[in-house]
Amino acid sequence: MIIHTGGRTDTVQYYTKWLLKRFEEGYVLSRNPLFPDKVTRYELSPDKVDCVVFCSKNYEPILPYLSQITDRFPTFFHYTITAYGADVEPGVPAVWESIETLKTLSGLVGRQRVSWRYDPVLLTKKYTVELHLETFARMAKELAPHVSRCIFSFVELYKKVQTNMPELIGLTEEDKESLAEGFGKTASELGLHLQTCGTDRDYSRYGIHSSACTTLDMLSEANGVRFRGQKHNGMRRGCHCIESRDIGAYDTCINGCRYCYANQSPQRALENYKKHVPDSPLLFGSLKETDCIQQGVQRSFLDKNSFYGQIGLKIDS
Repeated sequence: MIIHTGGRTDTVQYYTKWLLKRFEEGYVLSRNPLFPDKVTRYELSPDKVDCVVFCSKNYEPILPYLSQITDRFPTFFHYTITAYGADVEPGVPAVWESIETLKTLSGLVGRQRVSWRYDPVLLTKKYTVELHLETFARMAKELAPHVSRCIFSFVELYKKVQTNMPELIGLTEEDKESLAEGFGKTASELGLHLQTCGTDRDYSRYGIHSSACTTLDMLSEANGVRFRGQKHNGMRRGCHCIESRDIGAYDTCINGCRYCYANQSPQRALENYKKHVPDSPLLFGSLKETDCIQQGVQRSFLDKNSFYGQIGLKIDS
């Protein structure tokens, strides 16, 4: 089973103490966002978790403690650094500060375990196609030696995104082609593996690989383990990632990114953040008498004849 820590909220930046506590105690509870009375328990032990996948816009808070997890589990780290300033991402460190933090992270865990995410790509009167191409080229030159790949996506214009960021300009197909061609040219010059996220569009003519942010092949190469052949069903339309379980909660990230997919509004996220209890097994809130707690199914993707055969652990078949 793959545990994901950052799809619903920036767990690393704002909930590091809670995250470390969950791994120390060996389990976590996750509330179903569609059926709030249903809570799933996942065991956070090496015999139940194949890999811990992180995604964050600021790893600085967890760096001093990261070995508590990396010494016990295979890991992979997605680091999102974009062209945007505080007008779009008010809670995110400055670009060049983030670049230095990524370099530190890469030095700790190895570049093979780190991907740079440049997403979502969006347009406004300020953030033009030309600005993206120029900024991406400068950032790629700095980051290419420290990451295994770069992943980018084009913004999804969900209703809440348009409400929270009305100045957005819709990307035309011509815009997407120009961006893909420019990103691909930069990546090729730097020897940087570049791929898309969340789309079935083919940009291979620009040297861009197809969508799949987290695959068993990636995790295998990053950690020196071997997985069984497994179909990657993805987590949403256009996604070709391996199935994972996110232990965070929606409407709890206070980065304030105005294009955010996970929050209904920054105000709601801030209110929920204030209710966070670091010692709770749930990231947000506490258990209620009406809650139904069930044990999550945690089937391993690992090849027991290689990895588990070497360390003598039993896995679910």
